[in-house]
Amino acid sequence: MTLRIALSKGRIFDDTLPLLAAADIHPAESPETSRKLILPSTRGDVEFLIVRASDVATYVQHGGADLGVVGKDVLLEHGGDGLVEPIDLGIAKCKLMVCGPKGMDLSKNTRLRIATKYTHCARKHFAATGRQVEIIKLYGSMELAPLTGLADAIVDVVDTGNTLKANGLEALEHVASSSARLVVNRVSMKVRHDEIAPIIERMRHAVVQTS
Repeated sequence: MTLRIALSKGRIFDDTLPLLAAADIHPAESPETSRKLILPSTRGDVEFLIVRASDVATYVQHGGADLGVVGKDVLLEHGGDGLVEPIDLGIAKCKLMVCGPKGMDLSKNTRLRIATKYTHCARKHFAATGRQVEIIKLYGSMELAPLTGLADAIVDVVDTGNTLKANGLEALEHVASSSARLVVNRVSMKVRHDEIAPIIERMRHAVVQTS
């Protein structure tokens, strides 16, 4: 039975490839040029499931994939039920931040309107400091929300901060730090341990070697 590894296109996929190579796992086709959503690997017993980054944890949790690579920010929002998280891969590092107009004092607002796709993380962050917020769920272009008056501030991932700066915004409060994690379906970890454990150990060794 083939092992399935769920990955998203882009930075995480590219940064994960050298770590998978340490386990002798290589994609037989590029996800950027192939139309296939299930890509074969150079090993006949492993294949790649190409999904949205926000869906990786769901596919692994419910058994659509045995393993996956996903950002910690997604796991914090998702909850991580049914998942084993054996390795912090140390790639795709970013921060989940509260961001708003430059110089904004978050303490002066009695009830903030916060735009974010990280609704669970945002509620938890503000509740921890006793602040009431109204959450507005968005899926993209978060920076537009404060600029148009839709929200006072946003909660979003920040990497370089260039997009914030270009739109007159800045990071105001730290919510959580994130990096990509290897996750494994809890049932697969037990039933297919002999197949999965060597992959985990080789990837862990590769992480140590590159850190």
